[in-house]
Amino acid sequence: MANRLLIITALLLAGTVQAAEVAPRTSVVEADVFDAPEPQPVAGPDGFLNPLRELKFNPGLDQREFERSTLTALNVYDPWESINRRIYHFNYRLDQWVLLPAVDGYRYVTPRFIRSGVTHFFENLGDVSNLFNSVLQLKGERAGQITARLLFNTIIGVGGLWDPASKMGLARQSEDFGQTLGFYGVPEGPYIMLPLFGPSNLRDTTGRVVDYVGEQSVNYLNVADASSRHPEIFALRALDKRYTTNFRYGQLNSPFEYEKVRYVYTQSRKLQIAE
Repeated sequence: MANRLLIITALLLAGTVQAAEVAPRTSVVEADVFDAPEPQPVAGPDGFLNPLRELKFNPGLDQREFERSTLTALNVYDPWESINRRIYHFNYRLDQWVLLPAVDGYRYVTPRFIRSGVTHFFENLGDVSNLFNSVLQLKGERAGQITARLLFNTIIGVGGLWDPASKMGLARQSEDFGQTLGFYGVPEGPYIMLPLFGPSNLRDTTGRVVDYVGEQSVNYLNVADASSRHPEIFALRALDKRYTTNFRYGQLNSPFEYEKVRYVYTQSRKLQIAE
């Protein structure tokens, strides 16, 4: 009898110890499960923590409204748009069928050093207008640089066939009477697409006329008189201008090319006037 009591007592004590050992382990597991800290977001390569977490979408957004607002941002005052678009199309075909084939032939039959000499000669001629407009815009330093370019390129560069001034650090500066008018606050007026010449506006078209009249009056290096007797000089100048212009109609590959060209021209002229 006593032996049975001892066995029962030993079993009860063993069960109590086992329960004591199991109970703390269970409570720790429960604490680990329920009291574990919330995982923190990890910063991305740009240093932001889950940047899309606060992004909210507008399910009522109308895509047409977005497109309309984008085109409005590109809007330029163009009251003669229908005529300008026809001229733009004319310039496109003229460029495709006449000017670019002529440029390709010019590049094929003329050595590079001769093409460079022609370009430098007409750029040197254009520096007369650049100097005139720099003085009108009260840009004294620029006027001095253009004067030095004229002297160096005309004398050392043999009438402008070479451009030693650029190698001496006197880069070419472009100024025209359209910029001069803008400098004095003349508004640009309506946008105009000129045949052959391309994008312009009423102010810049007036400036082109004034620059041409001034160049004819100065008759620098007797080129104006020679051009009146030899129209091939004028044709060569037009060919060189197209040769040195990188723009190609259709290169934007966009149905809105007309609007983009109009916008880029307008903004670039503002930057040129402001510099």
